[in-house]
This record gives sequence, structure tokens and C-alpha cells, in this order.
Amino acid sequence: MPTFTKRTVLGILTAAFAAAIPVRGAVRLPNVFSDHMVLQRDKDIKVWGGAAPGEKVRVQFAGQTSETVADATGEWKVKLPPMKAGGPHEMTVAGENTLKVSDILIGEVWVCSGQSNMEFELMHAQNSKEEINRADFPQMRMLLVPRTSAGLPLNDVRARWSVCSPTSAVLPKFSAVAYFFGREIHIRMKVPVGLIAASVGATQIEPWTAPEGLADVPALQASIAGVTAAADNARQRLRENLDALERVIPQARAALAQGKPLPPELAMSSPLPAEGGPVLYHGMIYPLVPFAIRGAIWYQGESNAGDKMRYFDKMKALIGGWRRVWQQGDFPFYFVQITPNRYNGELPLLIEAQIASMTIPNTGMAQSTDTTDASDNFGGGHPRNKQEIGRRLALWALAKDYGQINLVHSGPRFQSLKVEGRQLRIRFDQVGAGLTTRDGKAPDSFEIAGPDGAFVDAAAKIDGATILIGSEKVAQPAAMRFAWKDLAQPNLMIKDGLPVSQFRAQVP
Repeated sequence: MPTFTKRTVLGILTAAFAAAIPVRGAVRLPNVFSDHMVLQRDKDIKVWGGAAPGEKVRVQFAGQTSETVADATGEWKVKLPPMKAGGPHEMTVAGENTLKVSDILIGEVWVCSGQSNMEFELMHAQNSKEEINRADFPQMRMLLVPRTSAGLPLNDVRARWSVCSPTSAVLPKFSAVAYFFGREIHIRMKVPVGLIAASVGATQIEPWTAPEGLADVPALQASIAGVTAAADNARQRLRENLDALERVIPQARAALAQGKPLPPELAMSSPLPAEGGPVLYHGMIYPLVPFAIRGAIWYQGESNAGDKMRYFDKMKALIGGWRRVWQQGDFPFYFVQITPNRYNGELPLLIEAQIASMTIPNTGMAQSTDTTDASDNFGGGHPRNKQEIGRRLALWALAKDYGQINLVHSGPRFQSLKVEGRQLRIRFDQVGAGLTTRDGKAPDSFEIAGPDGAFVDAAAKIDGATILIGSEKVAQPAAMRFAWKDLAQPNLMIKDGLPVSQFRAQVP
């Protein structure tokens, strides 16, 4: 699990002591409110921060003003009415001191999270040099949240917004999937786009899940006790570590002033434990709430390949938890089908759980079986063609959230299975302009089984919006499966360019 840097330690200590000592003129904003930011259009604009307890705070933005008073803990929050897309604007936050945030746009904001395929940097993507050189989109803005693990929720991230341009220091390190997703939205909708990237490679879904999400999933009730225990342990260890640091601070100040060696307590990696429980949610997602967003995109699951259908329950907890804490209703949540790689034969079962996750309201899955090949698979399981993944995620948003009702946004999905003599007829929905194959050959990767459950390869042919499959070895077909292998890259697709996902079915 990622560890804290010295800068993080300093930030935690500064925040802890600032909270303990009332200071006049201490109006503060979290870093998510910084120059070049994008605020979500058509939603209440929530602005929050810190100040001295009882300090009056005035927020002025685009001709609107809201005032409040910091509470006993020094926290304050205001809400401004929704605005249409546009800008740039300036925000002024004033108390005993005054802060100004400039070059603010109103547009579409998306949180982009997951593990390594979402973290995958633009500089490693297919045709990366050309893509970066063409990335001159001044109305696209990026917030790259650094890897931060915390045993308890943090109230800020160590990042600031930057403008998307070929000279941006952030752009080459930014999520390639997030960038290509946002670029498609920006070009098609002609509105500003803000992308918040918060991902960590090789991570499971559990550390990203808000504790609030576990309560609504019966199969995960046993996890609640472990999350609670981890939080209790983190609080106790934090108390002990802060006590130790407070004891040596006078010695440390004196040693620093005299040029002498420092006390060893200062060398601890972090006062706040960074393992156990939802540590990535605490450090990278919670600090963003309640910043208004349109929705989220998610690319994760490789590290949960062994979960099989349990991953469906975990997706319900993840999505439900984020929606609960953001309090923006069932905001869109679109995710990526895990691409072919070796997972000990477990990948089709994980994808089955991902497909089941599409029954969660306002979700969708970008299919990916045709987006990788052995010669262009960065480090294994990391296809460089992030352009197509980002575009396919954007298709879901464009069709479901931005009113492009005639847009084909998904490949075919299994609908029904029917016996016709020695053959099975498979019917799909979402067939767009019709079924076809990428190579012009007959559909491959189909298997068929009789009552004994022994699967054999099946011959297949396209018949309108259906597929007919059969085998001379199976006289009484009872079940079928499609692309039921880790490395399967089936040729079946629709003429609109989107593939068919793995699936299996039995005769009713």
C-alpha cells in the first residue's frame, strides 16, 4: 500500500495543530478549489473550507453572494444556485483575509478512478507523442490526485487544477482513459470539461469503497466489523503518534535552530496509519465530497479476478456508497470490461459479474475484448489503445446523459436462447446496424453442450439479429457459452464497431 511522503506528514501535522489552535484571519479553501477549476453546470455549487471558529465568511462568484459563519470546529460551507456552462469567472472568499480563485469554468465534471488501467499515463498510450502534441484544449481541465492512503478520512488532496495543453506538466502523467473520455465529451458537447483522476495500480475494489456502501449489501455485512475495527485502530495509533510527536517538537525546534541531530520520532513515515479498511477512499475520494460532479468512470477488477460473482456485490457497495456520500442521487457510473489477459481461467466469471453490475441503476459497461493484442500490451493486461476505451465510455455518457438518443453506445447483449432441433438460436438486443464479424469470417468462440454439460466447439452463423450454433457432437443442445477463456478475442461485433461480451446461457 502507498506510504506518505514527508510533505504529507507536514500537511497532517499542520492541519492537526491548525485545528487545535484558533487563528484569526484563517479562511482556507481545499485544493479542489484552485485556479483553472471546472464547476459542474446545472447543479448546486457547494463551496466549503476552514476558518477560525465563529469567523464570518463571504463567497462571491459570478454575481452571486453567499455568507455564513464558521462553526465551532472551524468548518464552513455555502451553496450557490446552479449555473449554465461558460466562463471564465473569478471566485472571492473573504473573512479576516481574502482568497481569490481565477479562471473558473462551468461545465461537466467527472471523477475517473480505478487501478492500473485507469492510472495508465497518457505518455504510454498508443501514439502518445502525437496525442500530447494535439492536446490543445484550453477548456479542458485536469486534477490529478496523488496516491494517498489514509486510515481515516482526509479533508483535502495534494493537487491543483491545470489546463490541458501540450506544454502541461500534468498531461503526460494524466490518466489516458480519462483524457480520451473527456476529450470526446468536450468535442461533441462543446462545453468545458473537468476531469478528476484518482487511481492506484494493483489495488482491489475494497479500499475504494465508502463504508456507507456496505450497509445496503446483505452479502457484505460481515465486512462492516472489519472496517470499523480498522478505523478504531487508526484512531488509537494516530493519538499515540501525535502524542509522541508533540513531546519531541520542542526538542526538534531547538535542535533545528542549533544545527544538531533531530529526534528519531520525526522519521516516522506517517502519524496516520495507511493500511486496513477503505484507505484509498479516505485519502483520494472522500476529500472531493461534496464537490458537484456529473458522474464517475471506473476501470478496475483485475485485482479482484478471483471474486467471480462476489464482485457484483462489491460493485453495488462501491457505487451505492459513493452515491450516498455525494448526495446527488444515482449519478452516472460507467465502467470498463476487463481486457483479455491470463487470470487462471477466472476472467469470464469476473466479466459475468461486471455484466450483472449493469443492473445497478444508471450504469453501463464499455466492452473491450477487441482493444488489445499481444504486440501492444504494455506490461501485460494493459492495452495501449486507451483511445477506444475512452471513446466507448464517452458513448455511454453521450447517449444517456447528454441527449444523443440515436447514438449506438453498447455492443450486443444476450437476450434469449431457443432450441431449434440440433441447434441453438441466440437472440441479442443492442444490435445497432446489424451483426457482423471483424474479419469477415463466420463467428468464432462459441461452444455448445448437451445434458452432460460437456462443452465442444460450435459452428456459428449470423441470421439477422440472431446467431445459430450447433455441433455434430451434440444431438440435444442444452447450454452454450461464448468467448469463455481468459485470452478470448472473439470476432463477433456489430457494424457500428462494438463487440459482443463473454456470456453463457442454458436452455430454459
